[in-house]
Amino acid sequence: MKIERLKDNPKICLNADSQVVVKETGNQTEVKYMINNTGGVIRKIDRNNYYDVRTGEVKKYEHKAKSRKDNKSSIKRTMRNLRDIINTNITNYKKVLFITLTYKENMIDSKQLYQDVRKFHQRLKTYLKNKKLPYDFEYISATECQARGSFHQHNLYIFKTKAPFIKNDELAKIWGLGYTKTKSLKGVSNIGLYLTAYLTDLDLTEDLQKKDKKITKAVIKGKRLALIPKNFRIYRCSKNILKPTIYKTTEKEAMEKVDNSILTYEKTIRISNYDGKTINIINYRNYNNIKNTK
Repeated sequence: MKIERLKDNPKICLNADSQVVVKETGNQTEVKYMINNTGGVIRKIDRNNYYDVRTGEVKKYEHKAKSRKDNKSSIKRTMRNLRDIINTNITNYKKVLFITLTYKENMIDSKQLYQDVRKFHQRLKTYLKNKKLPYDFEYISATECQARGSFHQHNLYIFKTKAPFIKNDELAKIWGLGYTKTKSLKGVSNIGLYLTAYLTDLDLTEDLQKKDKKITKAVIKGKRLALIPKNFRIYRCSKNILKPTIYKTTEKEAMEKVDNSILTYEKTIRISNYDGKTINIINYRNYNNIKNTK
């Protein structure tokens, strides 16, 4: 199949009554319009098998990826999911404590990582409770690898009220296995995109707003996804983390929904089969309700 991006984002057959899919993730709203599928030669059966319409054969997919970086579509899908979860749960940066945990030693045991981070969550909550500070939080944890191969952990702690301030040396003591760093999210208009950019060295520039220098720097920085095992869970969340709201509606109703928001990103792609016949044309638009990001 061939996927190409169309210039000038043509609104082919789009009108007020057209059916669109809306995805709400906190301050971000995505509107997706798709022309009806007109055919195709491949029908997916499951993750290992597909049906070839041209020959009537059932064939197996070739799973060749040995690391996350070998399968770019999987990486992008994971990062989109993580971005949506972050944006759904973070609408006010003041309620977030963003802590990065670094090991002093070269730690490459994924099972040990899970135990260490889980214990850090527990010790952090105990510390806050003893200090009579807000301690009721949800978390989103994401992992990357440093150049040396050691795991590197980014944790977002989301509070119901303003996040407490904790000195870095205190956080390092709570961690107890190396170094810590806290970072403010002030001024970031799309927090999910900003943070997922830290975790991948893929070309994400097409999704970025040129004016957001923080995101651009994060993309340039890049990270070592090739060092993360194929089946490793890049992110984990606490049980009460919210999921995006997705529903179908009309173009008119969708535009009424985003009436006071700013269009920050748009792209239109065409998907063609091996014979050059168009299968789908999809238009994506992202709107930011910036009044809630101040």
